[in-house]
Amino acid sequence: MSRQLAVAMDALRELGSPQEIRAAAERGQLAQPAPLNSHVHLPPNFSAFDSVAQAVSLAVEQGLKVLGASNYYDYQVYAEFAAETRRAGVFPLFGLEIMCLDPELRDAGLRINDPGNPGKIYLCGKGITRFDPMTPEAVRLLDRIRHNDATRMAAMVDRLQEVLAERGLDTGLDVPAVVAGIVQRHGCDPQTVYLQERHISQAFQEALFRQLPPDSRWARLGQALGTAPSSSDPEDAVAVQNDIRSHLMKAGRPAFVAETFVGFEHARQLILELGGVPCYPVIADAAQPICELEQSPAGLMEELDRRGIHAVEWIPVRNRRDVLADYVRTLRQAGRPITAGTEHNTRDLIPLEPQAKDGPLPEDVRAIFWEGACVVAAHQFLNLHGECGFVDAQGQPHPDFDSAEERIQAFARWGAAVIYRYQQLPRET
Repeated sequence: MSRQLAVAMDALRELGSPQEIRAAAERGQLAQPAPLNSHVHLPPNFSAFDSVAQAVSLAVEQGLKVLGASNYYDYQVYAEFAAETRRAGVFPLFGLEIMCLDPELRDAGLRINDPGNPGKIYLCGKGITRFDPMTPEAVRLLDRIRHNDATRMAAMVDRLQEVLAERGLDTGLDVPAVVAGIVQRHGCDPQTVYLQERHISQAFQEALFRQLPPDSRWARLGQALGTAPSSSDPEDAVAVQNDIRSHLMKAGRPAFVAETFVGFEHARQLILELGGVPCYPVIADAAQPICELEQSPAGLMEELDRRGIHAVEWIPVRNRRDVLADYVRTLRQAGRPITAGTEHNTRDLIPLEPQAKDGPLPEDVRAIFWEGACVVAAHQFLNLHGECGFVDAQGQPHPDFDSAEERIQAFARWGAAVIYRYQQLPRET
């Protein structure tokens, strides 16, 4: 384990024993509900942030007390994240995100939480603690995901380069060049970089902007894309990145490379090996029409029960407030803790506190999201002390509770006590 991460984890361990935390919760020593965000992506994942320090600094400026990271496929950045949040007094939640596939649902044409791809599932893990070092089984599971993803990204870079060269715009880019740009931008170790489509589209956009003067840029880009650019501003880099993805990289486009996903159980098992809680991110009305397996909260609960998923997450900015509130209240009443975040996985630096597409969240929904963050904090803390968390190593609910409601309330109290004690720690420089 890196020294930086070890120190940060020691701070979480030294908040007290589980028995002391439970006693503090009984005495009412609880962090009060406050702005939070349980899901952002940190560089070198594609991110709105240029650095971890920027993300944490913005969290402090915007009054957040809890910040959760949910990166794809490498977690070494969590050492810096733990150190920065420790200095800032912001409680860190460690998480991850995985893409996987259910072939039966794909073949039946049923969508889950990806509106454009039947059978594709985004799955999150909350409160992971065993990512440095990982278990041998976690390494095996993650290496397969990394291999599949890296193979596809390399093929996509090569294909995009070929397509643009055929259309008169030879960028000369390859995978090492794309990775080098990310390393230069974020000052990260190249071994921690796992390419995403947005990384690739950004690298090609930057190469094209270097090659094309603004006065001729839009005509040449139209030729390369096969359609007019979506923006009339020749300096609109983000619009061009989106155009590259939409017109050249998506399914049916000339630079598309089919994804090779692991199965759902592979993804779920990795989360459990890393000590986390498998968590389902709901998209609901972010898809139009709503995905078949999410068309009603009751139907979604049946699917979650079938898959052994005991937590739910939202990215509220994708949803209308009334739809969000209906689903959140129903899912919470059915016995699921619920977290919320913003992703920040584009270059748009939106506010960190989650809000709905059409405005601020209802107070009861905000309270449910705070409760969910506290549940994750307690799970994370108990796992670090070698105790069973919200779920055990097999993904089964903690056995000491007679109902889901009792378990959620207990973990929420313990997590609020954990966060309270963390807030009392002296700040480190």
